[in-house]
Amino acid sequence: MSAGRAAAGSVSAAAPASRGRVGASTAKTLTIGEVLDQLRLDYPDVTLSKIRYLEAEGLVVPARTSANYRKYSSDDVARLRYVLGAQRERFLPLRVIKEELESLDRGLLPRERLGPRPVAPPSPGALDVLLDSGEQVRMSRRELLAATGVSEEELAELEQYGLLAPRPGGSYFDGDALAVARTFAALSGFGIQPRHLRPSRVAADREAGLIEQVAAPLRGQRDPFGGGRAEEILDEIAGLLIRLHAALLRSRLHTGPGA
Repeated sequence: MSAGRAAAGSVSAAAPASRGRVGASTAKTLTIGEVLDQLRLDYPDVTLSKIRYLEAEGLVVPARTSANYRKYSSDDVARLRYVLGAQRERFLPLRVIKEELESLDRGLLPRERLGPRPVAPPSPGALDVLLDSGEQVRMSRRELLAATGVSEEELAELEQYGLLAPRPGGSYFDGDALAVARTFAALSGFGIQPRHLRPSRVAADREAGLIEQVAAPLRGQRDPFGGGRAEEILDEIAGLLIRLHAALLRSRLHTGPGA
């Protein structure tokens, strides 16, 4: 278990009882850069822009100096840890996290309910996620909504844009649909809507077609082991395409889409 996961599992208990206010505390405070350094120990992907975005969304309100510089208290840092942990471990959208924090601020939500909770196991690699088809999961529409925090309207849009669907011939959703809905719930905290994700579905369809073109001839072989070999190749190519996609995305983010 990584240190980041362990910290995320207990971060809820450290959630502050109230938001920071201008001049609210004389205790030692931190600059936004110092806060970033602390958070990156457990959340390596966090950025200054993300911290500012969470402030803009009202999830943390740091004090300000006379020169208007942000000064973060220990409660502010704990609040940021809670938000980041809720996004990473529970895939909650920001609106749900904000409701939890507001309930905590008002004393309506017991601290025991927010923490501690079981620590999630380390995230599997991309290929492991792909190989775990999730077909063993069976969830009704209501269960899927409750498990992910997405609204009925959002789920309908995800279906409309072909991002998820009930299992063929059934009225239930599988683990793949659950993974898509949870990922969307986290993305929605950044203002991303289902329509923005349509290119991802189109790309996935094309890559799946490419994999099938390579694997199809093997499935037709008379060799009794041909079918199994085809599935191995399918998984291997899928893993390589995922790795390629991640590398291309990182490259685009570093150089800019027009480069």
